[in-house]
Amino acid sequence: MPQLRTPTGELVRVALAEDLPLLREGISAVMARAGCEIALSVGNAEDLHSGLEQADVDLVVTDVRMPPDFSDEGLRAVRCLRREHPEMPVLILSQYASVAYLPEILDQDASGGLGYLLKERVGHVATFISAIEGVLAGATIIDPDIVHALMRRSRQYAGLSALSPRELEVLELMAQGQTNGAIAERLWVSEAAVRKHVGSIFAKLPMKEKVDRRVSAVLTYLRSRSDEEGGG
Repeated sequence: MPQLRTPTGELVRVALAEDLPLLREGISAVMARAGCEIALSVGNAEDLHSGLEQADVDLVVTDVRMPPDFSDEGLRAVRCLRREHPEMPVLILSQYASVAYLPEILDQDASGGLGYLLKERVGHVATFISAIEGVLAGATIIDPDIVHALMRRSRQYAGLSALSPRELEVLELMAQGQTNGAIAERLWVSEAAVRKHVGSIFAKLPMKEKVDRRVSAVLTYLRSRSDEEGGG
């Protein structure tokens, strides 16, 4: 198993918030095997917030639904955390492919990497560790199932409706963090064809100023979900 390190090569200190003790211990064990130090392990968002005031950590891993209401406590904690510590990498774990708050969180002016995975991915250790590596490096990693849910429900969005079916496929893979080369292999087309589709996507979608065009394209359809879903 690869040993995780911060961008400066130091040991990764982790704050973990998960209300199920068995799952919390399992995640802790996997991360410890990957060389991480669990500096904070709690079962609710309140303890996460107060613990972070004392603990010096490099990464926060949090569940979405935690006590007392088991609704969106984890996401509210993430919004607060990224407002107060925008440089902090965060990995969100969810039992369900809920995207109600994802566009809002992605739209925050935060430099730290962000991941959103379904809990079932934790069972795939290589996928889980790879996502952590990406988040630590500043990437945005969205679970493929959540991307599918976003794409299925965003077809009527004005910006996305201008894209061709192939361009939508390319955009979906971009949202999964795939490179042009990986997209070409996945779709059985040339990398030049992928670059052409990406260029067309950039031309058709509204681009956010001072934001990488690839990131801006992904955020366009992620934010579109905030108009269709609320709460939960």
